Amino acid sequence: SATCSAPPPGKPEPMDEARFEAFYRRTAGSLWSYLYRLTGNEATADDLLQKAFFRFLRANPTLASDEHQRRWIFRTATNLAFDHFRETKRERARFDLNAVAEAGPSMEPREVLRHDMMKTFAELKPRERALLWLAHVEEEDHEDIGEALGVKAKSVKVLLFRARRKLGELLSKKGLAPEVKR
Repeated sequence: SATCSAPPPGKPEPMDEARFEAFYRRTAGSLWSYLYRLTGNEATADDLLQKAFFRFLRANPTLASDEHQRRWIFRTATNLAFDHFRETKRERARFDLNAVAEAGPSMEPREVLRHDMMKTFAELKPRERALLWLAHVEEEDHEDIGEALGVKAKSVKVLLFRARRKLGELLSKKGLAPEVKR
């Protein structure tokens, strides 16, 4: 009788349909959120998400752990997003400001603040947005962020500092920075 044997210890298992589906369920939501914040556009995030998972399936990487698979897909998605910015010759995401203008004073203060924050976040360069998102939303460590963005882990600390400072300056100019008590 034919038996299905497990791979030797330490050797990665190939990805089957059930493992891929479970991986997709665990990863797609946070990856889509990351891509949306990076690009500022739902349709673009949808497209890049599909392309990233398509490349994952096509490459069929045999990675040692779920964490390695997660890093692989985030790195691929980041590269796809950067390629998207290069192809369209734009670095800034665009937001539909007409909706805010039409809503005018009827918008809730929280909605206005959220929109202002999204607009401000979009003023950052794509790599700065990626750094901040991965560090503060996905709570990735410097090594994982470095791998996802293709930079050395030691560089991430400096790049994050600069991205935070730039975001802080943008927020201060718009009067959205928190008040500092002295």
